[in-house]
Amino acid sequence: MTLHLPEKLREELKKPFGTLYKGNETACIEDAKRDFASPTKIISVGDVVTFYLIRSGTIPDIGIVDEMVMRKPAPKEMIEGTKVPEFIIKSVSNPAGKITEELILIIQEAMKSDRPIRVFVHGEEDLAALPAVIIAPPSSVVIYGQPNEGVVVVNVTSAKKDEARALLQQMEGDSWKSRL
Repeated sequence: MTLHLPEKLREELKKPFGTLYKGNETACIEDAKRDFASPTKIISVGDVVTFYLIRSGTIPDIGIVDEMVMRKPAPKEMIEGTKVPEFIIKSVSNPAGKITEELILIIQEAMKSDRPIRVFVHGEEDLAALPAVIIAPPSSVVIYGQPNEGVVVVNVTSAKKDEARALLQQMEGDSWKSRL
């Protein structure tokens, strides 16, 4: 059971889904962190964001990575930098342009954990921010990279959950998406 990203939705998903913090990796992460209230959970999506978040002293509750940056293998330092001892390691398959039920289930499981979890995605993690917003408890933050611009921080509210659900409803695929 898989959701597929239709061509008509690609442009919409290129727009920031939350607040865009422009700048290089370190500066925009620091700016974003200053605006975190006291989030219930911090979920990072992407290798660069997860790496620089950890480097800045914040271990996300859930770090979702695929060991790729801009469709190329991530630098070894970055891969190793997202494998901190605090993390429980989980793996999931999720092809590019898709959201699998397996990805949804692992995010749901990770949200219940009291320990930080690193989710390694075999395939691509780019769309994981949408189900993460829906599944995360209110007052959490989902942070992901905006290529060549900075990072986007989504403050999880019921309105943002509704927006994410509306986007998922536009994806092609199985009816299980209604359970989110």
